[in-house]
Amino acid sequence: MECCPQVTRDEVLAAAERIAGAVLRTPLIETRIRGGRVWLKCECLQTGGSFKLRGATNRLTQLGEAERARGVVAFSSGNHAQGVAIAAKRLGIAATIVMPSDAPATKIEGTKAQGAEIVLYDRLKEDRVSIAAQLAGETGATVVPSFDDPHIVAGQGTVGLEILDQLAEANAVPARIVVNCGGGGLSAGITLACPDAEIVPIEPEGWDDMKRSLEKGEIVPVGPDAPPTMCDAIQTPLVSPITFGILKARQARGVAVSDEEVAAAVRWAWREQQLVVEPGGAASIAAILSGRIEIVPETVIVVSGGNIDPALHARLIA
Repeated sequence: MECCPQVTRDEVLAAAERIAGAVLRTPLIETRIRGGRVWLKCECLQTGGSFKLRGATNRLTQLGEAERARGVVAFSSGNHAQGVAIAAKRLGIAATIVMPSDAPATKIEGTKAQGAEIVLYDRLKEDRVSIAAQLAGETGATVVPSFDDPHIVAGQGTVGLEILDQLAEANAVPARIVVNCGGGGLSAGITLACPDAEIVPIEPEGWDDMKRSLEKGEIVPVGPDAPPTMCDAIQTPLVSPITFGILKARQARGVAVSDEEVAAAVRWAWREQQLVVEPGGAASIAAILSGRIEIVPETVIVVSGGNIDPALHARLIA
């Protein structure tokens, strides 16, 4: 299972050139947590509310004319959905997105607003991959995975290139980068972009399959008894050989956080930085805030998304 299409740092550099002008250079904010200086990479302020536009744009811009005419199909709980929908709309490509029926309403509506067609499924009883494959088979559309694709990984890695550039402006280099991890596309991409930094993927407790896979040395799926989590954006049942292979080669170590720690991180982000961060985007903050990860000089926290239901956000920050 460890064989995978090779993704290189050169492909991340090429992706940065390809998507320049189509994505924002998001802020890198200096702040303090538990008395230590850290940097927040604010992908919650990216167009579409998360880093996902990067990979989606890199993937879709490489489709041929005939492929564009047949459209694309993606599956996502929301952030990849919106990234693909925005990129597709800009390129004049029809997009169909397979989304879980329990996805946050704000993510479903945000995806619809970009002109994508939504197909809902039951997360507990149906398989989104097979639904997407069936739709693609019927229409000839191209399936755009959320992380199991070299072009997606390369696009997400542009976050890491920006971190390098922005820290260089402060005469610093990243030593430890703490990244939210679902399927591992962002973690793997940043690993390629920042070869000298320690990468720490963060997952919800019970959904920490990347952590357990890295510890075991082989891909381990999420168990059938996984608990509910508010971190829908990183609630992925199985990581990819591509992303796992990249993180394993780097000897990355994973960390899991609880929903209570994530809720505290959402509150902290709002009160200290006035940042609206979704639970799956705040898990990285939670890992530092809770002390599960020590702060070393030039620790960077990737705040990966801000697409949270307003009522949930109000409840969490109250």
